[in-house]
Amino acid sequence: MLTPDTNALHLPLALLLIFGSAKLFANIFEYLGQPGTAGEIVAGVILGPSVLNWVHPDDVLTALAEMGVLFLLFRVGLEVKVADLMRVKGSALLVAILGVIFPLAVGWGVMALAGASRIEAIFVGAALVATSVGITAQVLRSKGLLEERASQIILAAAVIDDVLGLLVLALVSSMAEGHVNFAALATTAVAAGGFVLLVAKYGERTLQHALPKVERKLAVQEGQFDLALVLLFGLALLAVFVGVATIVGAFIAGIALSGAVNRRVHDLAHGITELLVPFFLAGIGLHLHLGVFTSRSTLELTLAICAVAVLSKLIACGLAVWKLGRTDMLRVGVGMIPRGEVGMVVAQIGLSLGVIEKPVYAVVVTMAIVTTLVAPLLLKYAYRNSRHGIPQQGFTLA
Repeated sequence: MLTPDTNALHLPLALLLIFGSAKLFANIFEYLGQPGTAGEIVAGVILGPSVLNWVHPDDVLTALAEMGVLFLLFRVGLEVKVADLMRVKGSALLVAILGVIFPLAVGWGVMALAGASRIEAIFVGAALVATSVGITAQVLRSKGLLEERASQIILAAAVIDDVLGLLVLALVSSMAEGHVNFAALATTAVAAGGFVLLVAKYGERTLQHALPKVERKLAVQEGQFDLALVLLFGLALLAVFVGVATIVGAFIAGIALSGAVNRRVHDLAHGITELLVPFFLAGIGLHLHLGVFTSRSTLELTLAICAVAVLSKLIACGLAVWKLGRTDMLRVGVGMIPRGEVGMVVAQIGLSLGVIEKPVYAVVVTMAIVTTLVAPLLLKYAYRNSRHGIPQQGFTLA
């Protein structure tokens, strides 16, 4: 009788635990009237080092999580029209700018008051800047809310926010290393902005003409979907080269293909997204380590930074659209709250450069997870009277 290899069991067991637990908690949360997205993150917290200590993040799970958010943003892009985003570009730009300046300044100030060094305070402020659009996008897509004006502003602002956030990160990283290359920063800004605008504006029109011609020359059964995946991975790679995140490339790939592909491509993309997104959401929860909060000062700093993270985006991004009324102000402000993996990446860079101490790193990671957890709950409240949406058990949009 063959004895199972312990190493061989590790991967399928981790996959089973994460996917099964994520879907179980998503259903429980939906049944209790809460967004399933929050349940999947909680599943990761419970499986991770803070509670059961059954699963730890590793290279394979990290890769699955990155693929999950990549396909999530691609799937959202397939359901968004370029014209809709262009109509709200002015509001989105203001939301993104205020959503960068205000959290950066307030986060910096709070850390300075707590006695942190100048560069550590700036790094924490930078971690509060960029929005993790994957969380908001998942909630809005799953509830059929992407057609709402506020949703379109959030998605457009998050793309701009990502460009600005990466520029802020590049700036503070240069400051930590003792030199700032403004010419390189300006080049990155122009390249990133031009990449997003060109593909978003001309991509759909180009693909509507080119895709059918290329597809006719292919012999494979799912030729159109294969071409869509090539474009997805190609634009994700190109996005990194011009200085923005892969998810921005995935999002605009979806936008470019939205009017050029058939329903079959949407269905296949949806299936892959359903498979991979639980690893992205649960993966966020796996990074929570509650053991670092034995110190009262660390706990107090965590509460302060979490409050600043929520309120800074809520107030700044909400005020940016005050002309649209209180409902859209609340929706946009709430939609820009989650920091997710973006905040954790900034904290990791600060730790690797030696400018952030381990307790402060733990504070930033906790902030990223807390904002990611509260966002779906607040979005439920903000969109409670939406005319769009798919009513589901436990999530009434009437």
